Amino acid sequence: MAAHVQVVLLQDYEQLGYTGEVVRVRPGFARNFLVPRGIAKVATRANIKQIEHEKELARRKAEKLRAESEKLAAELAKLVVMVPKQAGEDGKLFGSVTAADIAEGLAHKGVEIDRKALQMPDQPIKVVGSYEIPVKLAHGVTATLKVEVKTAA
Repeated sequence: MAAHVQVVLLQDYEQLGYTGEVVRVRPGFARNFLVPRGIAKVATRANIKQIEHEKELARRKAEKLRAESEKLAAELAKLVVMVPKQAGEDGKLFGSVTAADIAEGLAHKGVEIDRKALQMPDQPIKVVGSYEIPVKLAHGVTATLKVEVKTAA
């Protein structure tokens, strides 16, 4: 019986490696643990080729998503979102501007962004004025959105 067999990891496994890697393990570990749980497959040429093909598809998809995120970031950099809020004579708002308010303003301009992507400042926006809000998009792409808080008529 062989001392070790080669398997292709189908998912990251902390003690062995990352998805798509070919690793050497004991036959019993592969047969009784890794393969039945779907963590690995026996490393045949066909399995290795299939995993490489899937990695290539995932890489292309990630590139496409990154390109779309960069395009959206460029579009957001050009936009100015107006948020009308009730305010007193001194410019202090009755309440504050939330990420949901800004996301709603973006939706009126035809841009759909999850409110959780907006990186709101630590202190809530409670004064009329101009603000720059970072927007965290996919794959580490970040954009800056200009927000104008105005007094509602």
